[in-house]
Amino acid sequence: MKKIKTFHIITRLDKGGSADSTLLTTLLLDHNKYEVFLAHGLTLESDMSSEESNAVEQSLDLARSKGVKLLTIPSLVRRISIINDIRALYNIYRILKRIRPHIVHTHTSKAGALGRLAAYLARTPIIVHTPHGHVFNDYYGPFMTMLFVLAERNLSFVTDKIIAITEQEREEHLAVGVSSKEKYAIIHSGVALDWLMNASFEIDSGKRKFGIPQDCNVVGVVGRLVPIKGHKYLVTAAKKIIEKSRNTVFVFVGDGHLQSELEEQAESIGIRNNIIFTGWRKNVPEIICLFDMLVLPSLNEGMGRVLIEGMALGKPIVASNVGGIINIVKNGENGILLPPKDPNALEDAILQLINNRDLAEKMGKKGRAMVLPEFSSSFMAKRTDDLYQSLLNNKRAVESKTQNIK
Repeated sequence: MKKIKTFHIITRLDKGGSADSTLLTTLLLDHNKYEVFLAHGLTLESDMSSEESNAVEQSLDLARSKGVKLLTIPSLVRRISIINDIRALYNIYRILKRIRPHIVHTHTSKAGALGRLAAYLARTPIIVHTPHGHVFNDYYGPFMTMLFVLAERNLSFVTDKIIAITEQEREEHLAVGVSSKEKYAIIHSGVALDWLMNASFEIDSGKRKFGIPQDCNVVGVVGRLVPIKGHKYLVTAAKKIIEKSRNTVFVFVGDGHLQSELEEQAESIGIRNNIIFTGWRKNVPEIICLFDMLVLPSLNEGMGRVLIEGMALGKPIVASNVGGIINIVKNGENGILLPPKDPNALEDAILQLINNRDLAEKMGKKGRAMVLPEFSSSFMAKRTDDLYQSLLNNKRAVESKTQNIK
């Protein structure tokens, strides 16, 4: 049987949520049914650590071994660059004309814009886009945001389906006039839960590795150290938390250009010794297991895949009530939701869980029970396959009807 050619496009492959989700999708699609291509830009643009870069290369080697055909497009960069963008558009168009895929599936905003336009010009039968969040809030000023909204509105006309990773992401797109509700499908960004929920981690030795006393309260946050993740508000909250609960340690997992600034902030308020910066880590689940709670103080978030990992490991959540987080964290059930940019609210929520272990344990168990099956990577792949088949069947039906009319 002739395979269905699916062509995925993303600007960069790092170990962030959107890249991981994209790579998992290409790996888990049925390769007996699909011939899978994945085009990406240079990962150098991510300014990754050597450890993260090595992890990406291992993931790419795995993809190749599974039959994913990888293509690098150097001009496909995440930042706005008119010359590179024109080159990328032309290069993608030329590749699509040569390969002639049945489905082009773009991921993230920049690849979504160039990839969908190239696919339209190349007359690709089916075009699918997954934004993996959006850049409508807290990324750019009003003018640039307006341009992005206008671009998304116009590109939606050449898109057969837009995959939102949460219901809230869909609603936020609809709120700014990006297409109609019928254009959207909801497919959560999946996590390898089968492995995660059955893994065994050594907590005592893990704490010793990071110099964490065994009797400390451990408050953890995972994410790149960039402004949109809201770390500075957690540092501010940490001072008052430590004053009230001195045996509390904060663990910041991730790297980014704000690390030195956050370290200086912690030093200036006298709590530097209570905050551990681990840098980028490959073994994030092993570190999450050391936490008493997982905190995500983001200003904007498509979904927050790390929340699923934390829930799968039985950790209560403290998170901002923004973006797709509100579809993951049910306030008072598996965690506590609070306004973004609010250190006082962070302080109250974290202290509530520190001082009420029974509540924290109850929320952790509730979260663990919520993740299966819809947040698993296998379920994500199945939903994607179902969507592809539906679109292909609809396309065939329309073509057949048109030929009968003629």
